[in-house]
Amino acid sequence: MAVRRSPQAPDYALLAVVAVLLAVGIVMVYSASMVEAQAAGDSFYYLKRQMLWAALGLGAMLFFMRLDYSLFPRFARPLLGVSLVLLLVVLIPGVGHAANGGQRWIGFGFANLQPSELMKLAFVIFLADWMTRRQEKVGRFWQGLAPIFLLLGLSFGLIMLEPDLGTSLVLTGTVFLMLLAGGANVFQLAGVGSLAVPGVAALALMSPYRARRLFTFLDPFKNPQGDGYQIIQGLYALGSGGLFGVGLGRSRQKFFYLPERHTDMIFAILGEELGLVGTVCVLLCFVFLAWRGYRIAVEAPDRFASMLAVGITSWITLQACMNIAVVTSTIPMTGIPLPFISYGGSSLLFIMSGVGILLGVSRHGRAA
Repeated sequence: MAVRRSPQAPDYALLAVVAVLLAVGIVMVYSASMVEAQAAGDSFYYLKRQMLWAALGLGAMLFFMRLDYSLFPRFARPLLGVSLVLLLVVLIPGVGHAANGGQRWIGFGFANLQPSELMKLAFVIFLADWMTRRQEKVGRFWQGLAPIFLLLGLSFGLIMLEPDLGTSLVLTGTVFLMLLAGGANVFQLAGVGSLAVPGVAALALMSPYRARRLFTFLDPFKNPQGDGYQIIQGLYALGSGGLFGVGLGRSRQKFFYLPERHTDMIFAILGEELGLVGTVCVLLCFVFLAWRGYRIAVEAPDRFASMLAVGITSWITLQACMNIAVVTSTIPMTGIPLPFISYGGSSLLFIMSGVGILLGVSRHGRAA
């Protein structure tokens, strides 16, 4: 049994790369949104809100970094239960706030909460606790995988009712990686995955909106002024950036050409303004973050801390990979924010909370 060390300094390298990504995000949100915000009467509107959420996120990160991670198991099931209830509440007409074709937010006066973002963090904490308490059953299908996949299926279904395929896929991928790291049978995971892929494909094809996105991905130039418009404009932005970009603040696509320019498509604006060099630097930051996160998992003092670190690192990394893949037209279009960089309060707040928990684990690691 691993001996837990007294708290020491957190992983400053991880903290530094998160600070860099957060700073890049604030700058890029301002640059990408200033034209739209200025047209509405306040060119700093999105910047001020993003800085407010960044401040709240930093506060949450510092709080969870100092909090003893061993307290989380007692809150794992209640937090998951609250998340499931909120996923139901957001679907109630008049309660859930609808925007961009989805009903994903619950309004709380000055801000909107996205329950699916809370669910990602709650599921990671719950699964880490579950795999710690039932370590000997993880390798068994009916006692190990089946209950988790039933719960995952329920969460996936509720999120899809919003609808939000991107978040559902990030949650599913995170769970698979945690189970794999936790000792689940590889063949059982592969079997479930082989059944899940056709199911996801069927969900995409059954929805006319998602089916159009899938076929548009195959040939976006077939309908350049319709379904292919966003993909094409994103590629134009990336392509026009060249090696060093057109210059910070000088994007042309942000002049109402590229939809979702400061949210899901912000990586395209970053590529246009900062070029290939800028996009590669951001990619390397996420690679470095993944390395530090998985290193913390390996050096964690106990199984719960290790699974917690695996889950949080996988969640952030998968979400970043999916966003960048969508913007570069590597996978079909699905809405998912780029961690730390896209405009959005709930996503930033809960990701920063996750980073705080990860830093808290690092304070007890063998290399702390």
